Amino acid sequence: MLLQTAIPFLSLAFIIALGASLLLGIAKSGIKGLAVLIVTGLALVYGAKESTGILMPLLICGDILAVIYYKRHVKWVYLVKLLPWMVLGVLVGVVFGKDLPEELFKSGMAIIILLSVIMMYYWERKKDQKVPTHWSFAALLGMMAGFTTMVGNLAGAFSNIYFLAIKLPKNEFIGTAAWLFFIINLFKVPFHIWSWGTINWASFQISMSLVPVVIAGFGLGIFLVKKINNDKYRKLILILTGLGGLAILLQ
Repeated sequence: MLLQTAIPFLSLAFIIALGASLLLGIAKSGIKGLAVLIVTGLALVYGAKESTGILMPLLICGDILAVIYYKRHVKWVYLVKLLPWMVLGVLVGVVFGKDLPEELFKSGMAIIILLSVIMMYYWERKKDQKVPTHWSFAALLGMMAGFTTMVGNLAGAFSNIYFLAIKLPKNEFIGTAAWLFFIINLFKVPFHIWSWGTINWASFQISMSLVPVVIAGFGLGIFLVKKINNDKYRKLILILTGLGGLAILLQ
């Protein structure tokens, strides 16, 4: 894969990598549901497994920006409910992720995401909307988010569904998700370095070359988020999450 070779400046591969990095910055600013495009773009350039290591420093860069910008809006009570289950899901992903057939993983995750989005759409339209409080709801989505973030950096759909279901307003949604993924992504780093070997000096150099684009994307995303009211934000997240699940199923 291209991980082992330099990418010519302004080559198609380099432009795809730049575009994916820009989308990552926009996503970390609060425009959720873009993960499939980001992961797919980098995988096309660097390869499916290798790209996960390149993506990690970029994710953490975006997480740091989001944590700093939205630090006033985090709701720790919901983060604490989801975080332990995500950690458990990551550990399951570390053990079983390498041997899981990619097609089975992709199709299964896509179906779950699409069914969840349909459920959330129905939920949004119900007059009697009860916020789920049973621990099993956070446990299920947290485990799914942890497993998918370790295997494919695609946890956003499941955390989106959780935060939409508990009806977090826009800024609290973004701020809580920022801290959640900052902690989880830092937790994943040692496994990428010593267990999977996907983060190394070569991958880190590529990541650092793309960091400025992530920062630019974050600035653009902040501008866009300010233009979206709370109701439209919830609808946008549902639409993008659904499209992401469909893209996984079809790719």
